Amino acid sequence: MSALKQQQALRLKQRRRRQAQRLSVVIDWQTASLKGLMTPLVMKAVRLAWLGAGKATVNLALVDLLTSQTLNNEWRGKDKPTNILSFPFELPEGWQDRQQLLGDLVICVPVVQQEAEQQGKGLAEHMAHLLVHGLLHLQGYDHENEQDAEQMEALEIALLAQLGIHDPYTITE
Repeated sequence: MSALKQQQALRLKQRRRRQAQRLSVVIDWQTASLKGLMTPLVMKAVRLAWLGAGKATVNLALVDLLTSQTLNNEWRGKDKPTNILSFPFELPEGWQDRQQLLGDLVICVPVVQQEAEQQGKGLAEHMAHLLVHGLLHLQGYDHENEQDAEQMEALEIALLAQLGIHDPYTITE
């Protein structure tokens, strides 16, 4: 390998390392068996979905049906489990933190597994989509009206396409 190619490879490796360090994910596991859900594809999706500058942290809880239902009822008034809940963190006034805490994501693993099976998707691909979706919520994106929904979905589709994941909103038969 030529010296120029070695130098380019080293720069690329350093850039990837810096990019990977921009978003840290703190994961709360309810059971050790859930660790297999966080595949390299899923973690790459998490890194791609952080659109901000600088470093940030997100807390991720992988939960069961009862925990998801309880949180969904308490915070959204919907008495059923859901695939993902997003809880953005707001810094107290006057507090400036170099490493921004984005907030919390709560994923209900049984719901995600069931949805992936029903929709004929791989579990890793579905997890990647939901984490991208949740991280966009933590960064201020929403789908409360049609225009915002179109913008958010277009961004999700573009980010997932970079991972080779097809449009999650297209129904295939």
